[in-house]
Amino acid sequence: MAIRRMDNVLIVVDDLDAVISFFTELGMTLEGKAPIEGRWAERVIGIDNVRQDIAMLRTPDGHGGVELAKFHTPASISPEPASAPVNTLGLRRIMFAVDDIDEVVARMLTHGAELVGEIVQYEQSYRLCYLRGPEDIIVGLAEQLD
Repeated sequence: MAIRRMDNVLIVVDDLDAVISFFTELGMTLEGKAPIEGRWAERVIGIDNVRQDIAMLRTPDGHGGVELAKFHTPASISPEPASAPVNTLGLRRIMFAVDDIDEVVARMLTHGAELVGEIVQYEQSYRLCYLRGPEDIIVGLAEQLD
């Protein structure tokens, strides 16, 4: 087998602390924060004189991860329109399985998240929704129905 697991998804952000707060409120655990720079980092990502801060977050089951990066040099660029809709080309959202979608949505709304559409039920299988968090990051929530 060529792939053993999916380790993490990278999200480049401007306000690292706000996005960490969003994902920890959602239920992820902050594994650590660190500055990243030097020739090894430049060689891996193909950008000279790179200096960034990263944060690694992990899902409660320990399998899924989100890496957040705040680039100091060179500065991040934003080719996408602000508040891009979910049909914009590229990575659009990360989906999380939750036990109680209503509780999670209510809690996240009090922390500045916005419901993109509405909570809907797909057949007798799932209740689903999308939330927009800081820096227009979209997360999907899925509650499996018994």
